[in-house]
Amino acid sequence: MLLPLLLIPVLYFVMIRPQQKRQKQWQEMLGSIKTGDRVTTAGGIRGTILSIKDDVIIIRVAPDNLKLEIAKSSIASVTTQEGPSGS
Repeated sequence: MLLPLLLIPVLYFVMIRPQQKRQKQWQEMLGSIKTGDRVTTAGGIRGTILSIKDDVIIIRVAPDNLKLEIAKSSIASVTTQEGPSGS
């Protein structure tokens, strides 16, 4: 009878809290992006941010300098301009 009562806090610390922490870090990452940052989308497209609007980002994709308009929520990771160059 006490097992379900003990299971709830365990589930919170094992499953729910880490997910909330990852979500918060992702939101902070999206809030700190700026023009010139290199990003990777959830679909695997890599490019450099040209402009940022409300929930839309324009990125330039090499090698043809193709411009793509993507949703801000599709950004999976950010690498700032100061990182190692690909030359």
